[in-house]
Amino acid sequence: MKYLQGYAPALVAQAQQLLDAGELGPLLARKYPEPHEVRSDKALFDYTQDLKQRFMRNAGPLALVAYDAKLKVIQHALGTHTRQAVVHGNRLKTRREIRVATLFREAPAEFLKMIVVHELAHLKALEHDKAFYALCHHMASDYSQLEFDVRLWLSVRDREEKLAKAGKAGAVEQADKAEE
Repeated sequence: MKYLQGYAPALVAQAQQLLDAGELGPLLARKYPEPHEVRSDKALFDYTQDLKQRFMRNAGPLALVAYDAKLKVIQHALGTHTRQAVVHGNRLKTRREIRVATLFREAPAEFLKMIVVHELAHLKALEHDKAFYALCHHMASDYSQLEFDVRLWLSVRDREEKLAKAGKAGAVEQADKAEE
């Protein structure tokens, strides 16, 4: 369970049992039944701006917020934040961008909120330190639980992808045997 590294071994073992029994996916679906309506980049920008206005009014403006198909969970990036210094005349301006992995288009509403809150917190705190997590909890009081549940959800998705690949490989094997 690569997404749960750093958690207590007993907790990881419990999650592994649920995953192996096929109960983890349905459990998360019952806990987070509500999908979100944030499907386009414009809707994601508006959603992020609303959270930013509510909790971080003094943070610098965002130039871009978008879904990014190039972000891969394998690269350990579910979202990214970038700051780019841009010379504007004789002044230096900072261009801030947030990109969210496209897999969150289909995620429950709470999981999208967790990722957006995480990336917004990086506008104020670059490192994953005490101040960073305090800000995350300020914007989403259940942030720690949401982060853990996102990790569980990613584990379920990872398992489903592996099973789908194994199923395709099995189907190809059967087709090859049938041709012989």
